[in-house]
Amino acid sequence: MQITPAAHSLNPSAVCANSIDIRLLVLDIDGTIAGESNNIREPVKQAIKAAQAKGIQVAIATGRMYRSALRFHQEVGSTLPLLVYQGALIKDPLTQQVHRHWPVSKQTALQLLDHFEEPELRSLLSVHFYINDELYVREITPTTALYAERSGIVPIAVGDLRNALDTEPTKVLALCDDTAIITNLLGTLRSRYTPAELYLTTSVASFFEAANPLVSKGTAVRYLAEEMLGLQAANVMAIGDNFNDLEMLEYAGVGVAMGNAPADVQAIAQWVAPTVEEDGAAAAIEAFLL
Repeated sequence: MQITPAAHSLNPSAVCANSIDIRLLVLDIDGTIAGESNNIREPVKQAIKAAQAKGIQVAIATGRMYRSALRFHQEVGSTLPLLVYQGALIKDPLTQQVHRHWPVSKQTALQLLDHFEEPELRSLLSVHFYINDELYVREITPTTALYAERSGIVPIAVGDLRNALDTEPTKVLALCDDTAIITNLLGTLRSRYTPAELYLTTSVASFFEAANPLVSKGTAVRYLAEEMLGLQAANVMAIGDNFNDLEMLEYAGVGVAMGNAPADVQAIAQWVAPTVEEDGAAAAIEAFLL
């Protein structure tokens, strides 16, 4: 397997020689351990199992809904809480305990909806509100239908999404096949909201995501590692593939970007693995942990 490290990357042999003590492995799902097939391929599963056999705990950190992420959590045999919705929800599948839930305020959700429904955007965007781990939509567009199929979630069409806002949404998502529209939307709303007001990111080029300003995978992984497991950043290895993974890759002692990650994500990683279709997560685990 061809491994293409970043120019500034760590040398896995040097990591082993220096005895960096990785005790927590955090994995993104889409584009990292699951590719086009929407499943974890056997080489990746085997590498994860081998890491666990060495006493390394494994966690999932994803933008997905809790219900959508659960099967991946089970497949990798994780005994840790699930970090979902970009870290807005941390919930333990074994005990059902919610360790953290930081939703978007109703006021902000309404402001976002007003923007999404401006005449030049309304017909272009599929808008998703995630409330109590249910997916609420205005209508089921072709884009929403594809999303629902991959997620394994049945969306609830309510017409006016204001009707669903009895409870604060965990996350707000706007989808568009035209990635230039998503890029422009991200730029527009980043000029309108500061990071202290709203966390804005993209998990794939066609997904605009908004969450509570305290939210990111980085803060979620820090909470899991330091508050729950008594570890430090140096004990964490994280693998991800997109802009919503930036904060966790920056936090981790070893941050690995996938070969299919955007160049800006690869640039901040300490090592770049092969692509998801080349079982890059397995290559990273073998290089650093096995």
